[in-house]
Amino acid sequence: MSTLERIGRALQHRNYRLFFGGQLVSLIGTWMQSVAQSWLVYRLTGSTVLLGVVGFCSQVPVFLLAPIGGVVADRARRHRVILATQTTMMLLAFALAALTLGGRVRVAHVIALAIGLGIANAFDIPARQAFVVEMVGREHLVNAIALNSSMVNGARIVGPALAGLTVAAIGEGWCFFANGVSFLAVLTGLLAMRELKPRPPPKGDASPLARIAEGFAYAGKTSPVRVLLLMLGLSSLMGAPYVTLMPAISDRVLGHGADGVGVLMGATGVGALLGALTLASREGLSGLGRWIALAAALFGAGQIAFSFSRTFWLSVALLVPVGFGFMIQMAATNTLIQSMTPDAMRGRVMAVYSMMFMGMAPFGALLAGTIAVHVGPARAVGLGGACVLVGAAVFATRLPALRAGSREVLASRDSEAARPGGPPR
Repeated sequence: MSTLERIGRALQHRNYRLFFGGQLVSLIGTWMQSVAQSWLVYRLTGSTVLLGVVGFCSQVPVFLLAPIGGVVADRARRHRVILATQTTMMLLAFALAALTLGGRVRVAHVIALAIGLGIANAFDIPARQAFVVEMVGREHLVNAIALNSSMVNGARIVGPALAGLTVAAIGEGWCFFANGVSFLAVLTGLLAMRELKPRPPPKGDASPLARIAEGFAYAGKTSPVRVLLLMLGLSSLMGAPYVTLMPAISDRVLGHGADGVGVLMGATGVGALLGALTLASREGLSGLGRWIALAAALFGAGQIAFSFSRTFWLSVALLVPVGFGFMIQMAATNTLIQSMTPDAMRGRVMAVYSMMFMGMAPFGALLAGTIAVHVGPARAVGLGGACVLVGAAVFATRLPALRAGSREVLASRDSEAARPGGPPR
């Protein structure tokens, strides 16, 4: 099998091809909106604190509501949940476009719509993560997760660059409008899917609160899952907020405007795409724990180096390994956790993953924005990178225990699946 064939194994499934194509178009629009929204807030206020506030409001609902989203993902048809959430996101994008193009937008509007987007994401992310296995099965799950990451970061290269050009030429509102239109691609793909088999309903009459507790209990008691989630949570809390501060760094530190933000964000996307394609070409789970440790160290060290740069193109180059490291860590963590999670609990465990991946980021954005007021945006990024680097060193010391625990969990899952009737639900 050639390298290209290994990378694209999951694309042999028709439903996944529809999902992949629609999401790719939609995510370009999402990245356009993300960059344009940050620049709009910075243009209106000039405040790093408010950049942090908007970032906080767009993601904190994931932290608060993802457990409920996980229960919904394990009980309802995941396909229908995603249709509903993607439609909601489209309407929110059109609302922001209308306000901006009409000249009536205020920071309060951006914050309110960011909260609405965060609520939609709290239900969308667990359902979308858990839906992958329904499209490709366990055989191609690892490859599909890596391809999803490639899709996100291919869009991350194109979207910010388009946003920078569009904002500079005709304003932020058209980026928001383009994002709204882009959702039509993913909705069309979802509606065109065939042979979607409904999952058997969960057994028992446990309350939603009890089912939420089951997901947290599994993530907390399963040592490898717990350690992976804690490392991801640290990277999201202390490392990921560099994105929130990018408009201030581009303007105050590097002397560029919205076009500079687009190029800088595109550089992280190039690195992240390379990381995702590297993972997609792999087969099996062997060595992923070591990859996570090295990737987290690269993510932290890259941010420290970036914080000292005062040259635009050197900063662009330094963001490539930053994007590469974070993508390897995020996608490898997702792969290992999904591989160890029973299907009946997948939505709830991925909700906990969402809390660590996206839910911690708003607290980090608020913290980074506040720190930037006192020490400057570049130093705030460097401090976050140092915390991630220390976390990576601690994680590396836990690798032997992580490997042993992962083998036990996978062996237990396989033995349960081999029993008559399959694993308990």
